[in-house]
Amino acid sequence: MPLLNTFLFKRNFTMAKKEKQKSILTQNSLDFLQKYINNAAPTGFESEGQKLWLSYLKPYIDEYIVDTYGTVVGVINPEAEYKVVIEAHADEISWFVSYITPDGYIYLKRNGGSDHQIAPSKRVNIHTPKGIVPAIFGWPAIHTRDAAKEEAPSLRNIFLDCGCSTKAEVEKLGIHVGCVITYQDEFMVLNEKFFVGRALDNRIGGFMIAEVARMLKENKKKLPFGLYVINSVQEEVGLRGAEMIVQKIKPNVAIITDVCHDTQTPMLNKIANGDLACGKGPVLTYGPAVHNNLLKQIEKVADQNKLPFQRQAVSRATGTDTDAFAYNGAGVVSALISLPLKYMHTTVETVHKEDVENVIKLIYNSLLSIKNYQDFRYLK
Repeated sequence: MPLLNTFLFKRNFTMAKKEKQKSILTQNSLDFLQKYINNAAPTGFESEGQKLWLSYLKPYIDEYIVDTYGTVVGVINPEAEYKVVIEAHADEISWFVSYITPDGYIYLKRNGGSDHQIAPSKRVNIHTPKGIVPAIFGWPAIHTRDAAKEEAPSLRNIFLDCGCSTKAEVEKLGIHVGCVITYQDEFMVLNEKFFVGRALDNRIGGFMIAEVARMLKENKKKLPFGLYVINSVQEEVGLRGAEMIVQKIKPNVAIITDVCHDTQTPMLNKIANGDLACGKGPVLTYGPAVHNNLLKQIEKVADQNKLPFQRQAVSRATGTDTDAFAYNGAGVVSALISLPLKYMHTTVETVHKEDVENVIKLIYNSLLSIKNYQDFRYLK
């Protein structure tokens, strides 16, 4: 190859590589993400996280709505009759103080799907009327346990130690039955390409839909319909926030984003859970709650924009807020765009940065493909 051609090839290859690596996320976006993930927002107590989210979203919307239980909605083109939703949920799994022993130990109940097996030796924050009280999940030392009759962690035996020796001392700190408890683990970046933290399920979803709103504003895109950017509460206890807000908004179309399982890690069965991987793109779900015409349109958008995606199937419900929108009585045209995640409901939930960006791009471009008053019915 002539020297000039070799030089041009290398230069073009380098430029193409840099272009491929160029991120749509700004430093301000990443700063918000870290702050948002590190903030505690347990189910039923989401308000502090919702304040952070709304503060970030406000420059990119025309107005906002807050419902009785704390779901927050940013609205673009509020005067429009035809309404399209992009939605995630804001709450994280946690624990409740259930019983304080006479000698000052604390037993718990779940708030959402908290995993008892990861609890021993974890550091936690107990949220009290007097402020945060640090505590730890204690566990008997290996030296003291009988290997022949090893007892696994369960709700019957996991407990908190907050450094007190009596119930009265615990209560003096402001701790009472019903106080909510969250883990102390914080956001980190792993190998420059994975985001890691507690509550990525599904605060990362709230981040992604906020980024869609930012991109619409910064790219000066004018939508022909009303866009409702919804961060719902109480998904972890049964899609409750979504069930409430769908009745208030009454949308025509909904694109939901949540996390799903990466199935490449040890101990997972692909036959039961599908073949999904972090780093290979957003996951599109097939199932009765997902509207096929909207799903096909999203797939077409992905192909047109050269965005990778994966597929999963569900036998009945999706188990996400998609169900609350699709099965609300009016039958909102709904689809689910999921983000593959490792180690769900642990303190080290892990997602791939490129998947995050591609979910954002796919939602963004899908919105641009929807026409005003688009009729998605199967039979017309």
